[in-house]
Amino acid sequence: MKKLLYTLALVATSFAAVAQKPASVAVAAAPATDAYASMMAATIQELMSTGEPAQLKQADAKFERAAAVNGKDWLPRYYQAYARLITCFQSKEEGDVKDQYLDQAEAALAQARKLGGDESELLVLQAYIYQARLGVSPMLRSMKYSRMVTEALDQAKKLNAANPRIYLVQANNVYYTPAMFGGGADVAKPLYEEAKKRYAAFKPASSTAPNWGERQLVGRLKAYETAAVTTAK
Repeated sequence: MKKLLYTLALVATSFAAVAQKPASVAVAAAPATDAYASMMAATIQELMSTGEPAQLKQADAKFERAAAVNGKDWLPRYYQAYARLITCFQSKEEGDVKDQYLDQAEAALAQARKLGGDESELLVLQAYIYQARLGVSPMLRSMKYSRMVTEALDQAKKLNAANPRIYLVQANNVYYTPAMFGGGADVAKPLYEEAKKRYAAFKPASSTAPNWGERQLVGRLKAYETAAVTTAK
């Protein structure tokens, strides 16, 4: 039962994530041309608008080319990591293959970090990757990776408590943790509500800075409303 809960949870989380409105991205480390900025914005929109592994891999390849064009910009590597993470969630392949996608995601994330990327955003994405690691083998990995998710988010919060994605990923982690281990929908709801406040106040650094997650949040809060109406009948 615990395995089923985690598997369903992570699939649902990943599907919601890829349905986000187009992301934004923090200011690049080096000035970008209009053509480069347009290409990045279009590729980000493509990434955030699909859950198909083939299309995710195409976006990954485009970010690889962007990294070759502007080797000082951390954002192509950040979005590569995100694309590989979502590919893992959406793939129907076996666990070993999923772990390979996550290995590749972490490699891209490490490159983004070397380029001076926004550490708060990198830590949130790292926490999301840990959730995916857990989903590959919930029974064996839940204790280790649940703790690692929490630690990464705590570090991100110390760096930038205004980052709304911290609260979204944290809420998802709690939501899909069985009640016997201190999780569940009721415990997660205040975290989703906090995330809503943070998204309302959040201003991305640029048109291509990380800005995903709000649509996922709206869907989750709507589910709470629907459940409350159903219970009241």
